[in-house]
Amino acid sequence: MGIEAIATIFGLIGPPAFDLIKKLFVKADKDTPEATMSSLATTKPDVLPQYVEALAKLKDTERTWFNRDVVGDVSRWIADLRAVIRPATVIVSLMLISLWSAGILPQLNEETRASLLFIISTWVGGRITIGRG
Repeated sequence: MGIEAIATIFGLIGPPAFDLIKKLFVKADKDTPEATMSSLATTKPDVLPQYVEALAKLKDTERTWFNRDVVGDVSRWIADLRAVIRPATVIVSLMLISLWSAGILPQLNEETRASLLFIISTWVGGRITIGRG
């Protein structure tokens, strides 16, 4: 029961603690594109169209860099498969733990239970938010 408890507690506390530490020590950038556009709109409205065009090119370049390993269009079933991996592992983990708890699935060793509980708790822990908004 010890390793299961540690895995579950770490899975629950880990993601929100990391998020809190990140919020406390990494300062939010105040210079956003929206703030720059607002400033340009009031101070130099003639430069605003060029800034918006340059920002669009930057975002397109970032998108291209992010998708650099994707050749051609990704088929819809691959995109759907990528999207379903984490929810499916959480659902299967919940089902296996439930069956084991009900006594229907008697053979589930401690390490497997700890892994299943860690999968479930990190999913739940990822939805907990702490600290500054």
